[in-house]
Parts: sequence; structure tokens; C-alpha cells
Amino acid sequence: MDSSDLYRDITDFAHTTPHWVQKVVEVWTEYGLLVFGLLYISVWWRARGKQGGDPRALALAVLAPLVTALVYVASEVVKSTIDEERPCRAVAGAAASLIPCPPYGDWSFPSNHSAIAGAAAVALALAVPRLAWLTLPMGLLMAFSRVFVGVHYPHDVGMGLLLGASLAVLAVAALTGPMIRLTTAVQGSGNRLAVWFTGPGPAHRP
Repeated sequence: MDSSDLYRDITDFAHTTPHWVQKVVEVWTEYGLLVFGLLYISVWWRARGKQGGDPRALALAVLAPLVTALVYVASEVVKSTIDEERPCRAVAGAAASLIPCPPYGDWSFPSNHSAIAGAAAVALALAVPRLAWLTLPMGLLMAFSRVFVGVHYPHDVGMGLLLGASLAVLAVAALTGPMIRLTTAVQGSGNRLAVWFTGPGPAHRP
């Protein structure tokens, strides 16, 4: 795959934007994944305290960060087998990256940020469908930002999103049943810390 021309177009465009736009994108590309982390916590807290209990909602809330972690590992495995140099070093005539180019050996394909964002966006949307309007654009914006700041090719982020989203769907489909059984067992265990984490469940509510 060679998306060098599109990479040049996007990085050239990045340099024509106002300085404040560049800074906002730089902050987002570095710290935007933390917003997904806050959403994980919010969705889990909502599920554990849901009136009447909902084992499936709790299972999906717990799975969201776990599935994202699995996707990160998968992305790292792929990255370690495809030694694609970063475009900020490899593309001749391209505009300078807005953030420092990652060191040699931190390969470009696929984009870990995009894979994580794709997985998080889909897993959270599966847990709380009405969040899709927020999480899916966030995932796309994270992917675009990696090209905008100059550290990934467009095909890196496209494949990262595809990898993250597809693996998230498969993992959630495969693991929801076992996670429901696990959280239900934890709720019935009587262990205070475990029950606090999962919520008491419908059988233990007054």
C-alpha cells in the first residue's frame, strides 16, 4: 500500500490551518484516548447501578476496556511483523510533522491509536447504543489526527480502524455470554469488593 500522495496533501493542509487548530489536534492526538477511558468508567458506573440490574449491560460495560486491550495487543503483533517506516522519515518532500517523529523501530503500520480508538468506539456503542453518535466520530477524528500531525500514513489509520472495529465486534459477540455468567457469579459470591465492582444485582436489591 502506498498512500504517500494523500499523506502529503493532508500534512500540507495541516500547515495551512491556524496555529490554534494545530495545537487542538496535537492535544487530541496525544490525549484523546483518555476521553474513551472516562467513557468506560461512566458506562460501567451506570451499568453497575442500574435499577433492577441488567447482567448484559454490566457485561458489555466490563468488556469494553478488556476488548480494547485485546485489540491493542493484536495491533502490536501486526506492527511487529510489518516493519513500515514512519512517513515523517520516509516520504520525500512532505511537510514536517507537527509533533516529533517517533523513534526508529516504532513502526507505522497499523496505527495503534486508530486501532484502539476503533475498538473503543465500537465497544462503547455496543454497550450503550446511543453513545455511537459520540464515540464513532471520536474514533474517526483520532485516526485523522494521526495523519494530520504527520506520524502515520492514511492506510495505517484506515487499517487500524478496521482492525479495531472488526475485532471488537467479534470479541464482544464471543465473550458477552461468558462475561454475563462471570459477573452473575461474582454478584452472588458475597465478597464485598467484588460485589461493589459489579453492583449487587437484581437478586440482592431491596
